[in-house]
Amino acid sequence: MTSRTIVTAFAVASLSLATHGCSKGADSGSAEGSEKSATIKIDGSSTVFPISEAVAEEYQNTHGGRVTIGVSGTGGGFKKFCAGEISITGASRSIKDTEAKLCTEGKIEYVELPVAFDGISVVVNPKNTWVDHLTTDELKKIWEPGAQKKITNWNQVRASFPDKPLTLFGPGVDSGTFDYFTKKICGKSQASRGDYTASEDDNVLVHGVASDEGALGFFGFAYYIENKGKVKAAPIKSGEGPAVTPSMATISDGSYKPLSRPIFIYVNKAAAKDKDIDKFVQFFLTESAKLSKEVGYIPLPADSQAKAESTYSALK
Repeated sequence: MTSRTIVTAFAVASLSLATHGCSKGADSGSAEGSEKSATIKIDGSSTVFPISEAVAEEYQNTHGGRVTIGVSGTGGGFKKFCAGEISITGASRSIKDTEAKLCTEGKIEYVELPVAFDGISVVVNPKNTWVDHLTTDELKKIWEPGAQKKITNWNQVRASFPDKPLTLFGPGVDSGTFDYFTKKICGKSQASRGDYTASEDDNVLVHGVASDEGALGFFGFAYYIENKGKVKAAPIKSGEGPAVTPSMATISDGSYKPLSRPIFIYVNKAAAKDKDIDKFVQFFLTESAKLSKEVGYIPLPADSQAKAESTYSALK
């Protein structure tokens, strides 16, 4: 990764506070708001955050203005988005029916725009010498609700693993990564044990795994790439296929399964009429291929990229 690094928890908090400090008019999508301030507010997924940050930096360098980014998780971002508090939110999963209903109730019409591909990375401490791979069944055994206070040792996961405590780190319940992981691994979104260290800040999860030899955690691919010296990815074996390590190639070709997925931004259709927001979204879509790769994600195929741009252009 380049100088665009993933911010610390303190910096994330500062960005979020800056976001809340912006005037409502600047985010409303009205022409009057744009004239008063060029501030553009984004919130949502910590997984999408590195792309949003890179795009925001490039945009401000070339177009000026001000872009602030909060990280309240996919679910937290949708709450603000559907309440009309923000015009753009990052999401590491598609919007849920309950969230779409909130947007309908709030009279918020939106468009979903894919911006990159991600592979949820399951990681262990670098001193972990026993995990050569994990199966999806073993991941379910670790994370399913019935594992709470029962599966607490590595030798309970696989008999050949050592008699060492198993310490878990993962995203919080507002995270789209948590939703996606639990659906694919445990069979139902949000179906998970609760006795693990949860955080919407992936840097906290990285630090937790890096500090404990018996730790296991999961988060977006960009955070794994950024911290390869601190954590180690566990190859995942799904069904009869071989164990596969997350990489640009395996996520792109779909062989890293079932944890490869698209990630999105959602844009308020009415707010997109604001010239500043419109210019920023267009910039996001055209630059996301280059910048997503730069921060550790997989660019969309050219046809998918063109379709996203066409979908947005059709709003006008």
